[in-house]
Amino acid sequence: MLGSTHGTLTTDSRRARVIACGEQPGPAVHGRPADVDDLDVGGRPLYTDVPDLDRFFRPESVAVIGASDAEGRPNTGVTRQLIDWAGRVGARLHPVHPTRPAVFGIPCVTSVADLPEQVDLAVLLVADPLPVIEELAEAKVRFAVVFASGFAETGEEGAAAQERLAAAVAESGMRLLGPNTNLNAFSSFREDLEGPGIALITQSGHQGRPVYALQELGIRLTHWAPTGNEADLESADFLSWFAERPEVGAIACYLEGLKDGRSFLLAADRAARRKVPVVAVKVGRTETGARTAASHTGKLTGADAVVDAAMRQYGVIRVDGLDELQDTAALLARARPPRAEGVVVYSISGGTGAHFADLATEAGLRLPALSEAKQAELHQWIPEFLSVANPVDNGGHPVGDWRGRKIIDAILADPSVGVLICPVTGPFPPLSDRLVQDLVDAAEQTDKLVCVVWGSPVGTEPAYREVLLGSSRVATFRTVGNCITAVRAYLDHHRFVSGYRSPFDEAPRTPSPSFRKAQALMRPGQQLSEHAAKQLLRAYGIRVPREQLVTSAAAAVRAAGQVGYPVVMKASGGRIAHKTELGLVKVGLTSASQVRDAYRELTDIARYEDVSLDGVLVCQMVERGVEMVVGATHDELFGPTVTVGLGGVLVEVLRDTAVRVPPFGEEQARDMLADLRGRALLDGVRGRPPADLDALVEVVLRVQRMVVELGDEVAELDVNPLMVLPRGQGAVALDALVVCR
Repeated sequence: MLGSTHGTLTTDSRRARVIACGEQPGPAVHGRPADVDDLDVGGRPLYTDVPDLDRFFRPESVAVIGASDAEGRPNTGVTRQLIDWAGRVGARLHPVHPTRPAVFGIPCVTSVADLPEQVDLAVLLVADPLPVIEELAEAKVRFAVVFASGFAETGEEGAAAQERLAAAVAESGMRLLGPNTNLNAFSSFREDLEGPGIALITQSGHQGRPVYALQELGIRLTHWAPTGNEADLESADFLSWFAERPEVGAIACYLEGLKDGRSFLLAADRAARRKVPVVAVKVGRTETGARTAASHTGKLTGADAVVDAAMRQYGVIRVDGLDELQDTAALLARARPPRAEGVVVYSISGGTGAHFADLATEAGLRLPALSEAKQAELHQWIPEFLSVANPVDNGGHPVGDWRGRKIIDAILADPSVGVLICPVTGPFPPLSDRLVQDLVDAAEQTDKLVCVVWGSPVGTEPAYREVLLGSSRVATFRTVGNCITAVRAYLDHHRFVSGYRSPFDEAPRTPSPSFRKAQALMRPGQQLSEHAAKQLLRAYGIRVPREQLVTSAAAAVRAAGQVGYPVVMKASGGRIAHKTELGLVKVGLTSASQVRDAYRELTDIARYEDVSLDGVLVCQMVERGVEMVVGATHDELFGPTVTVGLGGVLVEVLRDTAVRVPPFGEEQARDMLADLRGRALLDGVRGRPPADLDALVEVVLRVQRMVVELGDEVAELDVNPLMVLPRGQGAVALDALVVCR
């Protein structure tokens, strides 16, 4: 169960029962009473208020609890930085110390109760913040920051202390940053930089340093939220607030764990609705990384495949390195929307162009061949023997005179071109200086994206330091890989947001007619028999074979006659997970004698294996399709998740699956199929007809509806195999496993 602090809803499926009965919902969503319209049918929130963080970042008054100016004390340096920051943002600062009359010449008060005014922000420089939190609540302080460590990141005892801190904050109505955070929120930001900037969220202060340093390259940073252990305020709160800020062009995140998966999705959804790009490094791809992150911040890192899918669903651009984070966020913050998706590579070397084109195409960028008319135009200035189809190779000499700018303008004038990339593997002055200046001048005159890869390892050349970095219109990169990553993210982001429709708007809020039938079949803490599991699927409109459950050989023969030969016979019981391995499945039975013998053999094996049966299933035999698996599990962070993949007995060997987090619509369900390595099997191979993709997508959506409605009652569901028949003939669930929580 996903817990909550400060009003985030739990995912307890009992919430759905409350709604279905018309009772009043209980918890609040970030301080505002939740109503039925804010919850989906499973009791999960569909909306959260955005916390007002303006007085956190720009308070009018600040109290520093434990302020010091004693030489050699850690609090002294912190106090000095806070005094400087308060001066920059225009805040009145009040030091609080029980014995000092003044700190750095500023009069002290002895306690929180003696503060001369109600303050917006209190910064706690004390080892035990809990008693002070209670005093701040009495003084009606709006925000507090706790730097102290020794909480959830240290283990069970620290986690219990953090829970007590979170409970005190929730009761007070105050909002808290930390514990285990730092001073990054109070850093100095350059005020002379213009245009959209980057807002930064980090769960490790040091990991945000490369993005913060972008200011030295002329790229604006608007805010920095170092969230620490997130006892109260979490990354999702800052993500939501930043998405509303007009000065924020992109949000960069370094995440070690997510406090609440649903809150993160709602925040990412808010950013997607407002077309604000979110770029994130998320730790936890490996077991080692996940373990280290847990020890650092004390939060769940989440099953990485689920985290990755959830981010992609809501347009969060996941990158691996901090260098990718800074380059991608910088491009997305400042670049205008693309006019076209075509990318042209322009270079002075055929080898450079070919190499870059290989890497870009492999990464999924589209490099369209320029039209014959455009190539003829370029050959006015470029020798005929050089290729100008794309990549455009100018041979070098034209960049040193008037021809260079003509070539660039001609490329940018092509309506199929949205991005021009010029890789400069190394400086070759004075020609490279002229090339760079032409690119900068052209970028100032176009609304298309112009990128330069300055490959020199030195980076002190005037063409780079003064011309490229002096331009806000040219996106400059130091590596080919980072350029390709950023450009792909730029095109993907704008394609995504242009057609984005929030799945939360269409999420079901009331139970379907299938819900009560399904509830009656659930057995808490037990695994359903195959027969009961198929009844559950049937309740949600998922097709299963004709079948009968029998308890004698004679009944099996009668059932086979009614189902129609050939038949499949399977042992059915609540504790059977892998029937095939135990020999509890018989296929292709074509006569009464075979059915009779199969019944006896199945029941004998069950007795020998000490497997309890509720009977034997006599099933219609279904062939001529593609075996798929559709399943659902309960993720600790996100709740129900839905999976589709290649099925059958090799499902655990192939591991070719795609996952999504509800709510999602038909488009995302189809995207799941596109994610599969074996996707071509569904299109028909070696003379086989195409599979019924519409039916497969419908099953995925029905399974989603089922697990959303049943909520936490379903621990695991597997439909395997789901036989997807040829186009127009549907899909049939041949077997199913359901484990109840």
